[in-house]
Amino acid sequence: MFQNLATIPRSKSLVYDGTNPTLLYGYGGFAISRTPFYDGILGSAWLAKGGVYVMANIRGGGEFGPQWHKAAVKENKQKSYDDFIAIAEDLINRRITSPRHLGIQGGSNGGLLVGAVVVQRPELFNAVLCSVPLLDMIRYTKLPPGASWADEYGDPEDPKFRDVIMKYSPYQNISIEKKYPKLFIKTTQADDRVHPGHARKMVARMKEFGHDIIYFEATDGGHGVGGVSLQDQARITAYSYIYLYQQLMK
Repeated sequence: MFQNLATIPRSKSLVYDGTNPTLLYGYGGFAISRTPFYDGILGSAWLAKGGVYVMANIRGGGEFGPQWHKAAVKENKQKSYDDFIAIAEDLINRRITSPRHLGIQGGSNGGLLVGAVVVQRPELFNAVLCSVPLLDMIRYTKLPPGASWADEYGDPEDPKFRDVIMKYSPYQNISIEKKYPKLFIKTTQADDRVHPGHARKMVARMKEFGHDIIYFEATDGGHGVGGVSLQDQARITAYSYIYLYQQLMK
């Protein structure tokens, strides 16, 4: 059912026994399209080692035109997360992978995606790679330049949107009782687009509640990696894949 909503590079010798380490990536926002591309690092560090990579095309993105984006904005933002969860469930049901071997990845709005999804359905995943994320959606407009994103998420000061946002905002929905996979959250002090306070608050609350978490905060690089040296890029990438190997391939 969800085959048309995801691209799945994988080995031709894939065995459908639920043991394949699988990384599910998504974005789902701002009408941005995520389409297949060549990535030599992903190929050598993940696919060549037996990993499966899944690129989700969920509502909120731009892959299928303007209506695909508009279907998951403001009060309908949960639809992005529902699509992502449905793809994860489909991968498990088809025995491409299993919760023990399934990880998710996203950055920026995609960081919000994986943050929201793991808080809602932690039993589906064993790794969460969350980069430069939005996580405290009740206060996102108060951290620069968050106010400019109200057309995407809705203004949390408006009661019409606040109740909706409260239900999916990752920071507000962390549970002390639930068991979460070990999250790896990455941000940078130099991010001028998504304030590092989102990541810092999420990590502090997770630790307060006794949940296992890895946190990496760079000192430069901005929202992307343009300002980071090649050595630092290599180091951060290595940390990420070591984490995925430990969580999904053991």
